[in-house]
Amino acid sequence: MPKKHLGQNFLSDPSILIRIISAADVSPGDTIVEIGPGPGRMTRMLAERVKRLIAIELDRDLYQQLAGDFIAYRNVEIVHGDVLQFPFEALDVFKVVANIPYYITTPIIFRLIEARRTLESMTLTIQKEVAQRIVAAPGSKDYGVLSISTQFHTEPELKFIIPKEAFRPMPKVDSAVIRMMMRKEPAVSVPDETVFFRVVKTAFSQRRKTLSNSLKPLSKDIKDVLHRAGIDPQRRPETMDLEEFAHLSSFFS
Repeated sequence: MPKKHLGQNFLSDPSILIRIISAADVSPGDTIVEIGPGPGRMTRMLAERVKRLIAIELDRDLYQQLAGDFIAYRNVEIVHGDVLQFPFEALDVFKVVANIPYYITTPIIFRLIEARRTLESMTLTIQKEVAQRIVAAPGSKDYGVLSISTQFHTEPELKFIIPKEAFRPMPKVDSAVIRMMMRKEPAVSVPDETVFFRVVKTAFSQRRKTLSNSLKPLSKDIKDVLHRAGIDPQRRPETMDLEEFAHLSSFFS
């Protein structure tokens, strides 16, 4: 029985699971981490295709079931625990394939980005609206802090949509499969990443306002800073691309 407080919505259609695995581009030599394997349907498919599979399950009942179901698989390790506490940094090169709970999507993505030294890619089934925000381009209503934060370290691609009817229990919204390839270097060069993200987050804290208004907390002379950076103070944050934010952040470093 799925547990609502853990955000469990299980996907069992084998044709969709195969499409997810195909989107992840797994190969026989891969180490794969699956987050929230649930009953283990995709786990079994992955185990037959890769060198090593680590499945992290928070639900103790499901963990015990999985541990028994996969006891004969020498290449599968079932881990009971919180994915946010998992030591990804201790792994060699790996990929992530997962259908993750909506309520913890963003923390999981940022935890994985922290492990980018050896993370090759993450292929995630997430809420469609969140996927659209991740891949959004400047000028669109979905473009914002999440878009910039993920695109700074990854190259995201929305692969396909999964209708809510494919899950049990059925969630209220559709899902999307997104693949995020980790960049070897950030998308733009910045003097100080902390300053860069502070500028981005401050700009979008009041996204309906102009940059001269939303960025006031960073400088009392913000209009002068924007002019020196060659940016129109009347522009709104969603019109700024990563390079422009990088350039602007250099005036606060």
